[in-house]
Amino acid sequence: MNKSKKQNYKDLFTGESILKGMPELSYVFDIEGRLLLWNKNVEMILGYSEDELYNKYISDFQDIKDGERVYEVFSSVFIDGKERTVEYNMLTKSGKKIPCLGSGSLVVVNNKEYLIGIAIDISKQKNAETALKTQTAEINRLKNQLQAENIYLREEIKVQHNFDEIIGTSETLMQSLYRVEQVSKTDTTVLLQGETGTGKELFARAIHNFSSRRNHPFIKINCASLPNNISEGKFFGYVRDAFIEGDDRQIGKFEIANHGTIFLDEINEIPVEIQSKLLTFFQEKKLQKTKSSKTIQLDVRIITSTNQNLEELVKKKEFSKDLYFYLNVFPVIVPPLRERISDIPLLVENFVKRFNKKYAKSITKIPKKIIALLGNYSWPG
Repeated sequence: MNKSKKQNYKDLFTGESILKGMPELSYVFDIEGRLLLWNKNVEMILGYSEDELYNKYISDFQDIKDGERVYEVFSSVFIDGKERTVEYNMLTKSGKKIPCLGSGSLVVVNNKEYLIGIAIDISKQKNAETALKTQTAEINRLKNQLQAENIYLREEIKVQHNFDEIIGTSETLMQSLYRVEQVSKTDTTVLLQGETGTGKELFARAIHNFSSRRNHPFIKINCASLPNNISEGKFFGYVRDAFIEGDDRQIGKFEIANHGTIFLDEINEIPVEIQSKLLTFFQEKKLQKTKSSKTIQLDVRIITSTNQNLEELVKKKEFSKDLYFYLNVFPVIVPPLRERISDIPLLVENFVKRFNKKYAKSITKIPKKIIALLGNYSWPG
């Protein structure tokens, strides 16, 4: 097709100026699949000159795997006149494949049928889907490992050496420590669930210490102790006298934890007004300081804990549903002492050694009746 013929088609399509102004790839094909009109984006993105596009057909822009399927959709538009969409890889002049979502509609001009359509680059969406599939596969792998019958009993968890701050050998504790051991080697988000005083921070530190981030910061934020008026600054930092007069800039806890682990203790106490900002950071790993327009890319592993049922708080609209689903990727139960009574003798022995050293005592034995009393106590928490 020469330029004079293209001008004739321009005259037919009075909306050609609109076609050229569209932000995506826009085009017109005849019933034979020949390219008649296009906007500048077709030339810029696909790498063809105007002259090179004159003799192109729809099949010239298709990956071999997609060609037959795309042409079938193309032909259907001319058969029944209904608009169609199709996902495919568009080929550039250099052979690069661009994931696209194409849409085409039938138009009739001077009793002749044409297809007018657009194609949208969906590369970013495809990359996001791939990342999500990778994360889902990782989670499924961990879950499958944990479902193996009595697998934790066959694994030697050396409490006194590997988890030197977590004392006990009870079956309940071993189950939880096995989950800690498995998840620590990944960057998966962990939610520690347990009553106040059960040692959730010890579990968080164990996960960090067994991870590849062990040589980087472990930063704890006690969400229950943050005053509402400064909590956002503590999390994200601030600039230009955001909260404290005379201060120019403060680095937030998240920035300090870069390449390490952030532990949000009692996440259920986080103020509602900053839950959405937390969710945005967790999803994008980008931080925006208070009163700053700039964003900072961070690499932080997220561990949180709660002493309440977050699912119930979501139902009461006291906790963000989206934030809950993000945090509850890999839950670990931290058992209370009443569920691990058999660990009491080991705990007593450990405390005796610790206090002997601290107070220069030489207690060597605790009477059995004392151990029995401790074992019979209900330990309500």
